[in-house]
Amino acid sequence: MARLQVSCLCLGALSTCFLVPPATKCRGLRGLPGTSASRSEPSRLIGAAQVAGCTSLLSIAVLLRSVGRKAASQDELKKQVGYKAVDDYVKSGTVIGLGTGSTAAFAVERVGEKLKSGELKDIIAIPTSIRTKEQAESLGIPLATLDTHSDLDVAIDGADEVDPALNLVKGGGGALFREKIVEMCAKKFIVIVDESKLCDGLGPGFPVPVEIVPFCHEHTMRQVAALPALKGCEPVLRLGNVANNQPDGDEPAITDNGNYIVDLKFSSPIKDPVAAGEQLKATVGVVDHGLFTSMTTACIVAGSDGIIVKEA
Repeated sequence: MARLQVSCLCLGALSTCFLVPPATKCRGLRGLPGTSASRSEPSRLIGAAQVAGCTSLLSIAVLLRSVGRKAASQDELKKQVGYKAVDDYVKSGTVIGLGTGSTAAFAVERVGEKLKSGELKDIIAIPTSIRTKEQAESLGIPLATLDTHSDLDVAIDGADEVDPALNLVKGGGGALFREKIVEMCAKKFIVIVDESKLCDGLGPGFPVPVEIVPFCHEHTMRQVAALPALKGCEPVLRLGNVANNQPDGDEPAITDNGNYIVDLKFSSPIKDPVAAGEQLKATVGVVDHGLFTSMTTACIVAGSDGIIVKEA
């Protein structure tokens, strides 16, 4: 009995000491049962480790610790590319576009830091979403819109997928229209990603978001599915939080522009992303789409071997 109590106490201590950060996916245990875990689910991690044959408390501790390190390194990679983009491409006296998403947020953070330190001066920024606008305001970054500043020196943003030609899928965060209209106005468009976003072809790895008007949205979804360049796609209406392409509610997700998002799922790569984009844009009811083709100036990629810059 005493031995059993000691074991239980040790297991409880592990559950407390090796919790992963909130809402962090456990990439270190990918593929094991119950491994999509968060801070509130240490027991699921332990159970998955035991299924994998890790029966000792030490083995479980090592697994849990490695999960925390990998989660932290993912954010560190995003920070590295976000900071490098600002350090390399943003100069004093320029107009810049600020992207939206977890990677772009680090670039916004860096702009705020350099303004506060005096390294940057006389910056005017155009945000691509309400979320980015609020972050920039909290950091004291001067803001404007395209109505007064439509000639941008540089725009910096993340991407959900990047193919070898530096074509992108964007819009996982639901801000694709504002991102595209701002980034089309920039002399240089700098994309910042970690190596997990690189792909051989757009489509299968991340659904292509399309912003559509709410009026007769089901009709528009059928029209999109019938487009020749999008043959085989499955259009899915985004529900719940617009910044999350996984269903987390019962009502349609609403963009900053008051529209809906349809996520197009593909089982094979899109053969001609340019044609797909043109056909989507020509469809009545479609506001814009998440295929960003022939726009990228450079893509800064962070990975296990360091940072590389791919130029168009």
